Amino acid sequence: MSGTLFLPGKLDLRAAGPLRAALLSERGADLVLDAAQVNHLGALSLQVIRAAAKTWSEAGHSLTLTNVSTDLADQLALLGFSPATLTRWETAE
Repeated sequence: MSGTLFLPGKLDLRAAGPLRAALLSERGADLVLDAAQVNHLGALSLQVIRAAAKTWSEAGHSLTLTNVSTDLADQLALLGFSPATLTRWETAE
């Protein structure tokens, strides 16, 4: 079973705590992050999503990002990510 989490427009410092709580409440199943409203991504919220990617991967579940705006895609690129790589976690072997 999978769910969808609709992300707010501004993922800044203030959004990081609520984002973490929302992600934790969805643990244990595949999850889609709907980023249609996101127009700003701060570093702390990026770290929260990356930590979730690790958690989901280690639990054998998928975490995917969908409906990525051009603004968000541009910000991800500046931070060294793409919509596909943001939620993909690969363990070092």
